[in-house]
Amino acid sequence: MPTVARNIVDTLVASGVKRVYGIPGDSLNGFTDALRVNPQLEWVHVRHEEAASFAASGEAALTGELAVCAGSCGPGNLHLINGLFDAQRSRVPVLAIAAQIPSDEIGSNYFQETHPTELFRDCSVYVENVSSAEQMPRLLRIAMREAIEQRGVAVLVIPGDVGLADIDAAAEVVKAYPSRMIPADSQIEAAAKALNKSKKTTILAGAGTEGAHDELLAIAEKLQAPIVHSLRGKEFVEYDNPYDVGMTGLLGFSSGYAALKDCDTLLMLGTDLPYQQFYPDDATVIQVDVRGSQIGRRTKVDIPLVGTVADTVEALLPKIKANRSSTHLKSLTKHYQKTRKDLDELATPSKRTIHPQYLTRLIDEMADDDAVFVPDVGSPVVWAARYLTMNGKRRLIGSFSHGSMANALSQSVGVQSAFEGRQTIALAGDGGLAMLLGELITLTQNKLPVKTVVYNNSSLNFVELEMKAAGFVTFGTDLDNPDFSTIAEAVGIKGFRVEKSKDLPKVVKEFLAYPGPAVLDVVTERQELSMPPSITVEQAKGFALYAIRTVLSGKGDELIDLARTNIRQLF
Repeated sequence: MPTVARNIVDTLVASGVKRVYGIPGDSLNGFTDALRVNPQLEWVHVRHEEAASFAASGEAALTGELAVCAGSCGPGNLHLINGLFDAQRSRVPVLAIAAQIPSDEIGSNYFQETHPTELFRDCSVYVENVSSAEQMPRLLRIAMREAIEQRGVAVLVIPGDVGLADIDAAAEVVKAYPSRMIPADSQIEAAAKALNKSKKTTILAGAGTEGAHDELLAIAEKLQAPIVHSLRGKEFVEYDNPYDVGMTGLLGFSSGYAALKDCDTLLMLGTDLPYQQFYPDDATVIQVDVRGSQIGRRTKVDIPLVGTVADTVEALLPKIKANRSSTHLKSLTKHYQKTRKDLDELATPSKRTIHPQYLTRLIDEMADDDAVFVPDVGSPVVWAARYLTMNGKRRLIGSFSHGSMANALSQSVGVQSAFEGRQTIALAGDGGLAMLLGELITLTQNKLPVKTVVYNNSSLNFVELEMKAAGFVTFGTDLDNPDFSTIAEAVGIKGFRVEKSKDLPKVVKEFLAYPGPAVLDVVTERQELSMPPSITVEQAKGFALYAIRTVLSGKGDELIDLARTNIRQLF
């Protein structure tokens, strides 16, 4: 008779799951033994459970299907929590198997005892303790269904003894079912009426436009509306798009900022851009989201439309009048062309230093047409947002909602595991890579040919920028880095290192062409400013205060370096 653990493994296999990320532990023995006897479900052994949950998040983000991670009792599954928060906030389906101490010891302050159902509640759509074999496989079925349908994290807490218990149950198939969601006719009519009255409509498009590219362009054409995209919407919006005027938000373009601020009607399509200061001050707002609970969270919404983007736009299109003025659109696309030109001029080689913009531009130009890019939170995200070109086949994923360091390499483990032959490029910060440095060994152990680019500026660079903008002298952000290419070689990975711009094109080409895992350690300019699309009075005051405090603290040479590095974008 099969055990509970064996039934879990068999059900996951029957449901199309291909692998589980984790680290073995005694409370997981029943589960890992079940994996041993069913090789259809691969065990991807990582070096830190946080990397396991990030890997599952990365796989689920790329495939849209359920991904699985596992952790042993106490500290083992506690390490999963950060990556699970990322999956939950990115709205990707992940199942976490959290092993628990022996059932009869729960509540006794036993060795490694925690209460996972309480600890994981904030980062899951479903978390439940399996206290007996009789509850299975029903709770597994519920957990998988919750994760798939709500697009979030489900956690099953299973004591080791329950996992080893016998169960008379067959494997089940739990998969997603296609569906449609369209707003009521009255709401469609109200939205069409408002759009037909509008003289200057702007579209803000996010990740919810995935699979709706044709519909997005069709409604932009009818409305003669510029399209602004969020970071998570970049990969689905900007390619083959004559209406694109760039990104908005803290990492965005001035053209995207202007397009939102200068409209009389804002049509939000599948977006949850969190920064309230970037929304228009006085405009009619129409928001389309498949999750009704999200509508109105960021700005006041006049007409809510609960539905999927493609189906809602399809219902709207026949009701929108054609032959509109293109003045607003032409003005903003012209603004975008200038903004794009200014940004591209910053991505050039220098005799004195390596600008991170130039490094990112070279990666973009030499990467495969279907490459997957995974930037670390911080300055690598800024350069990815501004210099990576999407084409409908490339993908761009990251910890864009949760905003955690150390996501690039660990999420790339999940991406590369799911797509063995697809070029996967981790754009790692030096701080982010160091935080989960052991995952380089995960690449060699699992033979994953991830390409890891290190933006090595010897600092927590984005934190420094935040300090400067707030008027603080930079403190505690220095990183005394090793030569990461040498570390890579020590763990069996091909290492490259570049310190001069003139050497970069040749080495980037060799690095990306290398057939196995590789690390490219690039010494980039520390004082490079990633200028936001709009400088607030508070930020200007902050920089002035930073300059005064820096001089008074005896670090005036930092100001000289800052000015010398950024004079080309400040004037």
